Amino acid sequence: MSPLRSPLTFIGLVAAMLVAACSAGSGASSSAAPPSAGAPSASASAAATVSESPSTAEPVKLVVGLGYIPSVQFAPFYLAQQEGWYAEAGLEVEFQNKIDPDLITLVGQGSIDVGIGDGTSVIPAVSQGIPIRYLATVYGKSPNVVFAKASSGISTAADLAGKKIGTPGRYGSGWIMLQALLGSAGLTTEDVEIVEYPDFTQRAAVEQGAVDAATGFANNEPVQLELDGEQAVVLRVDDIVALPGPGLVAGTSTLESRRDAIDAFITVTLRAMEAIIADPATGLEAAIVAVPELASARVAQLAVLNATIESWTGPVQASDGLGAIDRAGWTASIEYLTSLGLVPNPVTVDDLIDAGSSRGNY
Repeated sequence: MSPLRSPLTFIGLVAAMLVAACSAGSGASSSAAPPSAGAPSASASAAATVSESPSTAEPVKLVVGLGYIPSVQFAPFYLAQQEGWYAEAGLEVEFQNKIDPDLITLVGQGSIDVGIGDGTSVIPAVSQGIPIRYLATVYGKSPNVVFAKASSGISTAADLAGKKIGTPGRYGSGWIMLQALLGSAGLTTEDVEIVEYPDFTQRAAVEQGAVDAATGFANNEPVQLELDGEQAVVLRVDDIVALPGPGLVAGTSTLESRRDAIDAFITVTLRAMEAIIADPATGLEAAIVAVPELASARVAQLAVLNATIESWTGPVQASDGLGAIDRAGWTASIEYLTSLGLVPNPVTVDDLIDAGSSRGNY
């Protein structure tokens, strides 16, 4: 087994995994969990207030970085744009699709004002001095999972002992998740056979029986597996280590100069997420308007979207509203990533989460 890559290399590679997560819905097929019915958040009323008072001043332009392939998973951003909610909040929003290693760097430089970043990439990035802060949670449940065919007999982490597990590589949020999941059963990666699929074809390997299970994303591979007619079993890490999922991040210099605009953007985006939870079809249609080729696979795209919606709400978001940040989970994640040697310089939750964000006080 090759060792983990160095922390500096890890930042770029962990980000590459997020790219795969964010781009997965673009051509995908998948089966979906039902939409989450998370508790209504205060963001809805706040967003309504913003939208009822459109700015008469020149709109503030924000460049927003999304994953490198336009996807149904970005439906809240598309919906808010198409409904004019960003404009009503005094914003002119431009979306740019970037691979995540570039996105983290550009957000830190202020070239991109707001972007989506995975918590497990934010922690080592800030540890190495990249000036970014996590502002609001998008994925309340970590989207990284281990999946298998139900016929495999795998139903718990302990069942992975001695099995072949496919993964794109020994890096990134998926690799971190796998180690945590195995560790919960007293196992390590030495107790399984790791098969690498750098071309991200591990789902096909599961279908074909080349491996027993694989790492992937809750809103991608297991969804596709079920659409292909195979019942899937999914093992999640959330109850073991609350690894922070992707959320909205911004550079510290951007927060200093455009805090009001950034706060308005987050509020409106959360409003759009709530609208899609209430009616997923609105999110699907918005995604199709933004990415017309998605119309050729409506059933699959709705399945991906439903699975994405299910991942937006974890326990903290269910009680405190969409966007809420689980500080205890972040503390546990810092400790865990430190134990893996991925945090070269000590950081605290306050170093990672924007102190001005009311969503971080949970």
